[in-house]
Amino acid sequence: MPRCYKRGCFHECTQHDVRIELGRNTPCRMPVPPLGAVHAIVFSEGNYMPDNPTVLFVCIHNAGRSQMAAGYMETLSGGSVEVFSGGSEPGDHINPVAIQAMAEEGIDISRGVPQLMTPEQVREPDVVITMGCGDVCPIFSGKRYEDWKIADPAGGSINEVRLIRDDIKVRVERLLSELVPSKC
Repeated sequence: MPRCYKRGCFHECTQHDVRIELGRNTPCRMPVPPLGAVHAIVFSEGNYMPDNPTVLFVCIHNAGRSQMAAGYMETLSGGSVEVFSGGSEPGDHINPVAIQAMAEEGIDISRGVPQLMTPEQVREPDVVITMGCGDVCPIFSGKRYEDWKIADPAGGSINEVRLIRDDIKVRVERLLSELVPSKC
């Protein structure tokens, strides 16, 4: 097995059926490192993303922002990104004004159910996006974390929620272009 520090060095791992490209200055000193170790090394360098990346959107109640973001990512990615959402204190139902605002975009989030975010959920995805609850979200090495400062749509008018929706859409499109460049 080659050992190197060169960008573009590929290593085959038949045990996990993956092909891994190591990023610049990534030490590759062992024959086919364990998959988890490679993910941690390469994600921290920001150079590797699996063919079907996974994203977790988290907000406090999982009833507005995270549901809208998940709806956009599912729709815009065309299934090329696996999407999850959760909340630190899940609400009882999805915000009806958020449902209405997303319906205007042709996206139905009405069947969503607010879910409790668990440490296991945070451990699995490649990218974790928090929206107002970053302090309660567990941190695991090898993950990409972003905290989006987005207003809570709870109690907002349709016009206020449309602005929040549009902000979320721009951010999701930007994230999608980084995860799956061919989708944007």
